[in-house]
Amino acid sequence: MSDKKKIKIVKIVLGIVIALSIAFFALGIIIQELNYVSTITIKQPISKVFELFNNNEKISEWIPEIQSIESVTKTDNIKGSTFKITINNGGNKILLEEKILDFVKNEKILLFFRGGGMLKKDCYLFENKKNTSTLITLKTNIRSEGFMLGCILPLVKSKLQDQDQQYLNNFKKFAENSK
Repeated sequence: MSDKKKIKIVKIVLGIVIALSIAFFALGIIIQELNYVSTITIKQPISKVFELFNNNEKISEWIPEIQSIESVTKTDNIKGSTFKITINNGGNKILLEEKILDFVKNEKILLFFRGGGMLKKDCYLFENKKNTSTLITLKTNIRSEGFMLGCILPLVKSKLQDQDQQYLNNFKKFAENSK
């Protein structure tokens, strides 16, 4: 192979690498946050579902990665309470700060999480369906604290959404099997 052909191949490869790099970094500039919605219907009355959902002693039944939840600040009306959560992520410990931004019994819970370079808001809406079942709608917003993670977030959106849906599926199974 001649030197001219080798140089041409190197230029093509470098051009592809540069184009992919520009596209990757553009993701972090163009997409500042992720938003998605997940839902589940549970065959239990809303009061039972809401009570089970807020039982921190049983949360590992449906979110198995949670190792511990420690209360940092507790308020009388729950809104404003903060917690430290330890997550086991494939053998790596991740510490999350959680703050309850809004809490309306049998209606709504708005949670804010900070940890692992991410800022996440989870808004859980509870809706009574014919007094025999409950619809939970999760509206999620995720932002990155850093530019590099911001570039990666759009690439893992479906994984994050699938994980949240799996937690809701786990909760459904847990709640429907609870007496």
